[in-house]
Amino acid sequence: MSTSARSEPALDDLEEGTIAQIDFGKVNQIGRDGHQVVPVVLQDADTGDVLFIGYANQEALRLTLERCSAVLYSTSRNEIWHKGATSGDTLSLVDVRVNCEQNSLLYRVRRDAGGACHTRDASGAARPGCYYRGVEGLTDLRPLTG
Repeated sequence: MSTSARSEPALDDLEEGTIAQIDFGKVNQIGRDGHQVVPVVLQDADTGDVLFIGYANQEALRLTLERCSAVLYSTSRNEIWHKGATSGDTLSLVDVRVNCEQNSLLYRVRRDAGGACHTRDASGAARPGCYYRGVEGLTDLRPLTG
């Protein structure tokens, strides 16, 4: 099924559901919209866990380096996004790395508060990262524990 043929899933179904609805058109859409960005992997500097993937434009990278805190570019809102500015879940910068082809970045960070993901677990706590479900084949997801 193509991503353009399906209807948009409800946020709860997308973020908490067990049916895979992977957006294979995301990168193509970013290009069509003309965003001048590179992918950014945000990694916990102490555990090595990948917290989430975002995007940065030149301004977001500059602000990240100036503030020593993760700043990204929101491709859906078309604006600079200081991670945690409203939630309090900011990410202090340890260092920034660039890949061999200079087309993606790695922000190694430390969480300043409880979580890195904008979603919450069943107890209402911010999740430490955005990868909280495993893929079971092409259509099913399973919650991860621990």
